[in-house]
Amino acid sequence: MIDHIEIENFKSLQKVSLDLGPLNIFVGTNASGKTNFLEALRVLQGIGYGFTADEIFNGKPKGANSEVWEGVRGGSNYAETFGRTGGNIDFRVRTTAVTGAAPVNYAITFTISPTDARVYSERINGETIDGIPFGKRPSLKGSADLAEHFANMQMLRPSSAIQREYSALPFATRMGEHGENFAALVRSILSNVATASAYTSWLKELTPAELDDVQVLTGAMKDPLFAFRLRGEDYPAPILSDGTLRFAAIAAAFFQPDSPNLLLLEEIEEGIHPTRLQLLMELLKSQTGQGVEQVIATTHSPYTIAWLDEEDYRHVFLFSKDEESGATKITPFSEVPHLIEVARRHPISDLLVQGWLETAV
Repeated sequence: MIDHIEIENFKSLQKVSLDLGPLNIFVGTNASGKTNFLEALRVLQGIGYGFTADEIFNGKPKGANSEVWEGVRGGSNYAETFGRTGGNIDFRVRTTAVTGAAPVNYAITFTISPTDARVYSERINGETIDGIPFGKRPSLKGSADLAEHFANMQMLRPSSAIQREYSALPFATRMGEHGENFAALVRSILSNVATASAYTSWLKELTPAELDDVQVLTGAMKDPLFAFRLRGEDYPAPILSDGTLRFAAIAAAFFQPDSPNLLLLEEIEEGIHPTRLQLLMELLKSQTGQGVEQVIATTHSPYTIAWLDEEDYRHVFLFSKDEESGATKITPFSEVPHLIEVARRHPISDLLVQGWLETAV
């Protein structure tokens, strides 16, 4: 789990420092920097994959042993704060990785220049890595467990159009970023009695008094297709609603046989009816720390944060822009002046809609 992260000079993240928990919710207006933070985590993921600095920022084509890597939005030309040239990007991360059965704590620092695609320094637990200055590839000092820890992130942006398709694989242990092989994953989940029961129960909560069971239908080529069985009839994915499919994908992410260390969910409320957002938050709060170790989710919805408790506020972060510099400011709800006392008198969803939170910081 990433316990603490500091980022300097990456896009709008001029200088940010966050203590993260198992479940982290990012709230803020459009262009406030939430997606930039997720992109910064993708840099760490690229380091875990063993990519060069150039590949991390500008992308990598599909290879014999790797999928296409899209790189960072805008590539190296727009990776530095406000597009300055010649500046370096600094990452300082405290993380807990698992070696065998034992957790191991690491403190890692990287200084990377996207302009000339170089790694200028790398330190792990205070030790400078030999041969790194002016190198092209972060080494992680040959630490396979640490590299795997960074690599084992999953960005999930479910596409209902993709979820409505037959899966290319008969079984899958993890779905793709946009829901590729979703039905194949669900088939794997349903093949295990414990995960099948847990997954189905969440979807029954989504459609109370209607859902009989979750089904995986089989096409002419033995390819799987997701379906609900409602009131004794099968309803295949092509006729299910976008919101139903999105919730089904997010729920499935927590029961994947190949669970990620860190699950990234962007705009979790998209397509989901406000009356079901409480269920979504219950899912995230109860399942994070089970198969999936850590979750970072972004939202624009006031209804989403309405279902959070005061004890959650330490890891709910308000993203806003500094009026003078344009840099992203990130403030935990627990540090917004007077928020707790005001939220006890007024719904926090109203405070978000009315802009009170941005004014308070």
